This record gives sequence, structure tokens and C-alpha cells, in this order.
Amino acid sequence: MKFGVNLINRGPMATPENMTRFAQRAEALGFDSLTLSDHIIIPKAMPDNYPYHPQGEFSWESARDYYEPLSTLAYLAGQTERIRLGTSVLIISYRNPVTTAKMLATIDRLSGGRIFLGIGTGWWEDEYKALGIPGHFAQRGPRTDEYLRIYKTLWSEEYPEFQGEFHQFADVEFSPKPKQGGIPIWVGGHTKRALRRTVELGDAWHPIGLRPPANLDPAELAEQVQVLHGMAEKAGRDPASIEVAFRAPVAISEVESRPLIGTSAQIVDDIHSYASRGVTHLTCDMVQDSFEANLEQMERVKEEVISQFG
Repeated sequence: MKFGVNLINRGPMATPENMTRFAQRAEALGFDSLTLSDHIIIPKAMPDNYPYHPQGEFSWESARDYYEPLSTLAYLAGQTERIRLGTSVLIISYRNPVTTAKMLATIDRLSGGRIFLGIGTGWWEDEYKALGIPGHFAQRGPRTDEYLRIYKTLWSEEYPEFQGEFHQFADVEFSPKPKQGGIPIWVGGHTKRALRRTVELGDAWHPIGLRPPANLDPAELAEQVQVLHGMAEKAGRDPASIEVAFRAPVAISEVESRPLIGTSAQIVDDIHSYASRGVTHLTCDMVQDSFEANLEQMERVKEEVISQFG
């Protein structure tokens, strides 16, 4: 089992000083990975269907100072040495795929090959409109698939050519290539379409659970993993080649008890339960009310929980 931690790159906690301190502390503690999330522009008309809250509520204050993730990854690459850096998740169809492939390959080179790419299709139609690409919202599924194929083509072929529904190019040169050869792709989402995308184009399935819109307790996640493995076998792919990189809130608490939130011993048991059902990587969301409390919680989780896994 590998362990990562999610960095908050938006709202009052997101300052250059805090993000640097958090990333460097996560690296010093021995976390395997650090992730951050993606929005480019926040429409003033708040959505009434925000998917990550039980009542669909969205806090405007939490979206201020939203640091763009690719720029922030490049910055954090210069502030760290070992920890792997990625997105959870980048909304693929917001950005031109050739430009994005170039940025990711560049950051991977500059970081010494430490980048991975968590991807999603997005949910906020008004953000697509504000970006001047309203038609991309209805096309976000097929665009996501095509853009991932473009990335892989540009990263791997000496003289890449591509003929797709939305983009075509030939007789071009693309470099530098990623230091890793390719950049690992973690496919976000919990639908069957996300599972299919993982089998066809991903290196890992990256569901976010234990909060809306998906619960994914160990039993429910195990059912999804079985579906994923069945799809892989049908497609002729070894299921063992697909990692399961689960992300969820994790907190040591003496007063609360639910999956991954409770006493240290309970959380250790919960992680074993997830591991037995196929999870190979756990990204921990720190969910305290202040930056200092999140930093302290990260240290406690590392010392009291993750240290039990060697």
C-alpha cells in the first residue's frame, strides 16, 4: 500500500507559504504522493447541484484564490525532491490537449520524472461557458477520451500523427518527452464509463469516496473493483496491471467513528479492509478547520496509522 495526501490549493489556507510548507512536510514524513485539484474560473452564479456536499451547497469563500494546478505543480516540483506530484483531478476538456501534453511533459522533465495525472470530465456547465467552450460540456466524455489518446501519442511517438473527431495533426515534432517515457494516468469517477475509461486509457482507477456523490465503503468499492476487473479481462488486459488509487477523508478522532475516521486502531483496520478489496494507493484528505490543524493531523496520521504499514 502506498499513501498520498491531498494539498488544499484554494481558499484561505491556500497561500504560497502554506502550500510550500505542507508539501515539504509531506515529503519529509515519507508520503508517496501529493495531489491538488482543478478549477480555472468560478462563475458568480453558484450551482445548486454541487456534487460534493450532502445538500448540494457550495461555499464561495472556499473557492477564492484557486491556484491553477499545472502551474502549482511546476512550483512545488522546485520546492521538493522526492515526492510524486499529481492532480486529483484535472478537468481534461477545459484545456487544449496539445498544450496540456506539452506542459505535463515539461513539468515531468523539470521534476525528474515525478508527475502523474489524475483526470476527470467535470460537472460544472457554467465554467465551460465562462471558458468560452460551452459546447465542450456535452462532449466532455468523448473529448476526454480523445485528449488522453492525444497525450499518449505525443508522449510516445517520435513523429506523432493523430486523426480524431476534434483534433488532427501530422508532420510535427513534439519534445521534450516525459522523463518517465509516459505519464501515469489515474482516471477519476465512479461510474461504469469511468471504469471503462480506466481499462482503455488509464494506469489506475482513482475514485473519491466516503463523501458525496459516492460513498464507496469497502464492500461497495469491492463490487466496483470486480466490475473493473471483469471489464479488463474482457478487453484482454491483465486486471493486476490496473492500480486502485482511492481518495477519501482521513481523520484521527476520539468522538467520531466511520470509515477512515475514528481512532488510530480503527483506521488501520479500515485500511486493511480496503487493501484486501484491491486498493493499492490511499490519498488522504485532511479535513480540519485550519491549516495548522491539517498539518498536525497529517503528522498524526503518518505516525499513528501509516507507520503500521511499514
